[in-house]
Amino acid sequence: MARPSAQLRLGAFFNPTGHHVASWRHPQSQADAGINFKHYVEIAQTAERGKFDMIFLADNIGVREAHIEALSRSAQYIANFEPITLISALAAVTERIGLTCTASTSYNEPFHVARKFASLDHISGGRAGWNLVTSGQAVEARNFGRDHHFGHAERYQRANEFAEIVVALWDSWDDDAFPRDKESGRFFDPAKMHYLNHVGQHFKVKGPLNIPRPPQGRPVIVQAGTSDDGMDVAARFAEVIFSANLTMDTCQKYFKEVKTRAQDKFGRHPEHLKVMPGLSPYVGRTEEEAKEKYDYQNSLMHPIVAREILSTVLGGVDLTPYNFDGPLPDNLPMSNGSQSTFKYVTELAKKDKLTMRQIAQVVAGARAKLVMVGTPKQLADQMEQWYVEEAADGFNIMPPYLPGALNDFVELVIPELQRRGLFRTEYTGRTLREHLGLPRPSSRYAQRTNEAAE
Repeated sequence: MARPSAQLRLGAFFNPTGHHVASWRHPQSQADAGINFKHYVEIAQTAERGKFDMIFLADNIGVREAHIEALSRSAQYIANFEPITLISALAAVTERIGLTCTASTSYNEPFHVARKFASLDHISGGRAGWNLVTSGQAVEARNFGRDHHFGHAERYQRANEFAEIVVALWDSWDDDAFPRDKESGRFFDPAKMHYLNHVGQHFKVKGPLNIPRPPQGRPVIVQAGTSDDGMDVAARFAEVIFSANLTMDTCQKYFKEVKTRAQDKFGRHPEHLKVMPGLSPYVGRTEEEAKEKYDYQNSLMHPIVAREILSTVLGGVDLTPYNFDGPLPDNLPMSNGSQSTFKYVTELAKKDKLTMRQIAQVVAGARAKLVMVGTPKQLADQMEQWYVEEAADGFNIMPPYLPGALNDFVELVIPELQRRGLFRTEYTGRTLREHLGLPRPSSRYAQRTNEAAE
C-alpha cells in the first residue's frame, strides 16, 4: 500500500561526540563536545538547514558505571550539559526546528517537568518536546537517596501517573486566561484558572501550573517503550515513539501493535503516533567509501570498551569470565534495564551466530539501534522501503560521529530524499506539532464545557 509522499519524519539525535562508543577519537568529531556550546550551535543549525523535524537529546542523571579502564576510554554519558538548560539555549540560535530532550519520571517531580517544558515551549515559540523516560541505571538511584532502583513494573506505574499529571498541569489555564487589561486592571480571568487536586498512588499535586498554557497546547511527548509496560505508556501518551528495532520485520510488528493498542485501548487516532526507529548512517559517495568509514570508526574501539558496551546494553551483566571471541553465554539473567534491547541483542547474536566481539561491534555503532552503511541512494532506498511498507513513519538519525557524519547525511542523503518527494524542501509550519502533522490538543476543561453545552 502506497503511503502519502513528503511525510517522512526525521529527528536529529545528538549524543555529544556521536553515537559510536569510540566517536570522540574520530578526526571529524569534537572531543570536548559535551561542554562545547559552539559545537551544539553548529550541529543544531546544520540539522535545521537539513529541515529536520526536531533535535533529540537523551540523558542520564549520573556518571554511568563501568569497569574504570573502559569508562576512562569513553566519552558517552560521562560529563555533559544538562539537556533542558542546553536545549533552551539552542532555542535562541534556531528558528524552526523542534527541540526535544529527556526528563526522567523516576527522579523528578511532575510539577517541575511540566513547568520546564511549558517554559521551553514559550521560549521557542511552540517547538518543545518531552522525552518521557524511566531511569534504568542503579547509579541514578544512589544519586537520589535510594540504595536500589525502582523495579521495572513500579517504574512504569510511576511513569503513567507522572505523565497523567504533567499533561493535566499543561491545561491549568485556558488559552485566553490572560487578558492583561491595563484599563480594567484585570490580569487574568479567575474562571479560566484550574486547580488539579491530584491525589494518586505515587504523587499528590494541587496545581495550577504557574505558567500559561503552552503555545502547542501541550509540548510533544516522545517515548521509547518497547516492553509491554513501556508500550502501554507509549500507546497512551506518546506522539513520537523512538523505537529500537533492528530489522524491518520486527519494526513492522511493533508499528502495527503500538498503533492498534493506542486506538483500541486508549481511543487515540493511530496517525497521531509517529514511529521513528533509531538509525545510525555511514554514507559515502561510493559503497567502498561508506564501508571504509564504517570500518575505520570500528577500528578506533578499544577491546575493553567493546566488551563494556555490550555488557551495558545487556543490562550490566558481567562478561569478563567468558571468551570474547566465543558466543554469548546461554541463560543470561534478564536485565532490569531495557528488556527489549536485551531481547534484540541476544536474538540477533544467536540468529547470525555472532561472537561477543562481533555483536559488540554491532551495538557499539548505535547502542543496539539500526546501522545503515552505503551510498545516498542505498540509504534512501532502505528508508523509503521502511516507510512505504509501514515499518516506520520516519527515523531518529544517530550520527556515529559529530559533526562529520551529520554533515554527510545533510549534504548527501537529504537531497536524495527530497528528490524522491519523501521529505520537505522547506518548513511549512512554525511548531513541532505542525512539522510532525500532529493536531494541537484542546484543553480538557474546554472539552468538558463543550460536552456540557451539548
